[in-house]
Amino acid sequence: MLRGRRKTGRRSDVQIHPQDTSDQLSAHPRAGGNAPPGASEPRPIFPVDMLPQGFVWRLVVFLGALTAVRLATVYFAGTDFFFDEAQYWAWSRDLDWGYYSKPPVIAWLIRAASEICGNGEACIRAISPVMHTATSVIVFLLTRKLFDARFGFWAAVVFATLPGISLSSTLISTDVPLLFFWALALLCLVKLLETRAWRWSVALGLTVGVGLLAKYAMVYFFLGLAVYMLLSPRARWLLTDLRGAMVLLLAGALLAPNVIWNLQHGFATFSHTADNANWSGSLGNPIEALEFFGAQFGVFGPLLFGILIWATWRAVREGWSDPYRLLLCFAVPVILLITVQAFLSRAHANWAAVAYVSASVLVAALMVERSARGWYAASFLIHLLALATISFGTVFAGQISLPGGKDPFARVLGWQAIAKGTEARFADGDFASVMTDRRSLAAELIYYLRDTDIPIARWRNEGPPSDHFEMTRPITAQTPEPVLLVTRRERIGSIGERFDSVTKLGQERFSAGPTDSRELHFYRLEGFRPAD
Repeated sequence: MLRGRRKTGRRSDVQIHPQDTSDQLSAHPRAGGNAPPGASEPRPIFPVDMLPQGFVWRLVVFLGALTAVRLATVYFAGTDFFFDEAQYWAWSRDLDWGYYSKPPVIAWLIRAASEICGNGEACIRAISPVMHTATSVIVFLLTRKLFDARFGFWAAVVFATLPGISLSSTLISTDVPLLFFWALALLCLVKLLETRAWRWSVALGLTVGVGLLAKYAMVYFFLGLAVYMLLSPRARWLLTDLRGAMVLLLAGALLAPNVIWNLQHGFATFSHTADNANWSGSLGNPIEALEFFGAQFGVFGPLLFGILIWATWRAVREGWSDPYRLLLCFAVPVILLITVQAFLSRAHANWAAVAYVSASVLVAALMVERSARGWYAASFLIHLLALATISFGTVFAGQISLPGGKDPFARVLGWQAIAKGTEARFADGDFASVMTDRRSLAAELIYYLRDTDIPIARWRNEGPPSDHFEMTRPITAQTPEPVLLVTRRERIGSIGERFDSVTKLGQERFSAGPTDSRELHFYRLEGFRPAD
């Protein structure tokens, strides 16, 4: 696999520390680093003569065209907001240092976008393709630092066209800023290890800190760094140097306001993160682990993930030095950790997304080093096909269905119709407020009824809140009545027991694509009695 001829090269001035050239970060044959076994003289993968001269300009043209396609996709999308997206938008109306299930950066970004181009789905989702393009640029800069601009071009193309990135570019999620700050932190780390300059220590600390405010998964960066220190003596100086302490100090200082917010709100976000891990359930689920691991072939691409597995196996057997060692340390431990998490309980396919920043650099470098033109071309075509399928499906969502009657977009269809139906019921019944008993319904109604003045409350069971809306807008004695209850349940049970008057108004079925639908039930409630 990826066979090639060995190639020796000349000495490089790209080092972990300027005074010591015995363990270099660069592995490009022309740079004289320690390339993986079997590396060969690099040759062009695809003819790029039609692009402008210089790999920077080539990357600008490619990323510009790709970003235009993705922006057009979100502009013409036939999908409604997924309820997580609607929830993030609701958070952005009340800027804070934390929210029930996530730290605050996602809400800040959405608020900034809405101030620029409005509150429509296209404007909010445009954050994703723009930030993924910025992350691709950072991948280019990182790879250029470790190898050269030509390697950087192909690594950036790999990352930008990953199937997971193509899917992520059609919606807004916390992974979008997380990947950006993860890539930037890797670049700052490489600069710090090369120069030991204080400015890169400060930059790394600030980047990691903001990354933690984007998503707590940024903490995996310290896992990668710890494994790298274990395997690379050249990085261990950070353990005893003030520059390493500066990284921790700045990251902690930026995270501190979110910690204080959690203290004030019963550690809501930390508790939710622990609940997601779900270690209180049955431990030992090999099927979950296999499903998660298998899903990575879809997230990273089937050929590229296979190359990553092969590279890990070769590195364990033969040992690779920098920069391949560095790149593996920030990819493989995260994937293994989340696979273990999946075995113990559960894990979503995107939980290891940060691994694919350095993995993109690694597999691209291997393919270019070994002139694996066929592998690169095949993976590139597979990823373009995935991009075209995702873009086409997003634009024509609700108009197509898979064989067997399955609609892959059912979860992001029909929410606007539900909001309009709720608004009509509200107007016809002379209600004073709306209440729901689900986070998803609350989020969608808050977003799609944003241009009305309808108060929307969330039913809260006894005990601590289970989502942000239970925490911030539960029904109380001050909630205006009568209340229009919108629910998926035909029988409302304990909810009705807390009101003096309960009247069933009927039910209505709302389409969620050509084959799916949601049935909602409507009730008129009056005389709310708060629990003791």
